[in-house]
Amino acid sequence: MSDNKISRRDILKIGTTGALGIAGSIYLNKVAPYSNVAHAENHTSSHNNHSANHTNMYDSSKTEGYLMAERLLTEFDYGKVTKLIDGRTLREYKIVAVDKEIEIAKGIKFPGWTYNGTIPGPTFRCTEGDLLRFHFINQGSHPHSIHFHGIHPPEMDGLDPIGPGQSFTYEFEAMPYGLQLYHCHVLPLRRHIHKGLYGNFIIDPKTPREPALELNMVMNAFDLDLDGANEFYTVNGYAFAFMNHPIKIKKDELVRIYLSNLTEFDLLNSFHLHANYFTYIPTGRNDNPTQFTDTIMQCQGERGIIEVRFPSKGKYMFHAHVSEFAELGWMGFFEVE
Repeated sequence: MSDNKISRRDILKIGTTGALGIAGSIYLNKVAPYSNVAHAENHTSSHNNHSANHTNMYDSSKTEGYLMAERLLTEFDYGKVTKLIDGRTLREYKIVAVDKEIEIAKGIKFPGWTYNGTIPGPTFRCTEGDLLRFHFINQGSHPHSIHFHGIHPPEMDGLDPIGPGQSFTYEFEAMPYGLQLYHCHVLPLRRHIHKGLYGNFIIDPKTPREPALELNMVMNAFDLDLDGANEFYTVNGYAFAFMNHPIKIKKDELVRIYLSNLTEFDLLNSFHLHANYFTYIPTGRNDNPTQFTDTIMQCQGERGIIEVRFPSKGKYMFHAHVSEFAELGWMGFFEVE
C-alpha cells in the first residue's frame, strides 16, 4: 500500500471487523482526515488471503443492523385502509425523514438519512387503482422529497424540496401495477440516494398473483470515506445478513423476490443464484418478456420480480456476480428444508 490508502481489496485482507473499526471511527468524525480509510478506487492489491473476512461472514450474532435487514425482508406496509364513497380503497401512509445512524455491518454505524428510520425505507404496498396518500414529514437536517416511480400527476412527482420541519402530502392513484421504487429527488441526487433515502413500492395487480413466499430485497452499498466509491455492499442494508442467517425455504415452494437496485457510485449490480434457475419478470409486469436464467443485471432504479422453486433440500448461495461486491458483503444463502 502507498500514500496511506487502503483499497477495497485491503479490507478483505484486514478482515471486515478490523476495517470497520478504522472506517467507523473516522466516518463519524466529520472533520477527521480520511488518510487511513478504505479508498475504493485503488485496486492495486492482488492478495487472496481472505480468511479474516470469511470469519466475519459467518458471524452469527443478531445485531441491530441484522434485525433491521431481516425485518425488511418480509415486512410490507399496506397503510391505513378506508373506503371512499365511490367504493375505491384509500390507503394512507406516514413517512418521516430523519437523520439516524444505521448499523450496516458488525461494528460500524453509518450516519444515514432515512425514511422511517431504516435503510432501505419501508416497502409500501397497495393494489392498482387504490387512491394513495403519503403524508411526508421532514424531520431531517436537509431538504428532502419523495419521488415515486409510476404514473401520476406532475405536481406529485417529488421534485420540489420539502425543508426541515415542513410537510407535504403526495396523493395519486396507484398505477400501473408492478414493482416500483421511491427515493429522494433533491440535489445532489447521488448524495441523497447514497445516504439512504429509497425503498421499494409494490403495486399489486387487481387479479392476485399466485400465492408464494414473498421476499423484499433492495441492493445497496455504502461509501464510508466519502470518496465516491463504495466499500461495503448489502441487501437490505446489512453486510452478509443472509450469509450468517440463511433464508428458510420449503422444498418446491414458490418463492417470489421483489428485487431492486439502489446502489450509488457503481453502474450496475447483479443477482446470481447457485444450483438453480429462476424466472425474471422485469418491472414486475406479467405482460413483459421474461427470462429463465441464473444471473441478471440491474442499473440503478431498475427492478424486477424473481420467481423460483427449489427442487432439492440444502443450501443455495446467492450473491452479486461481481466478486468484489460479494466479498464485501453482498452474499447469502437460501436454506431449503
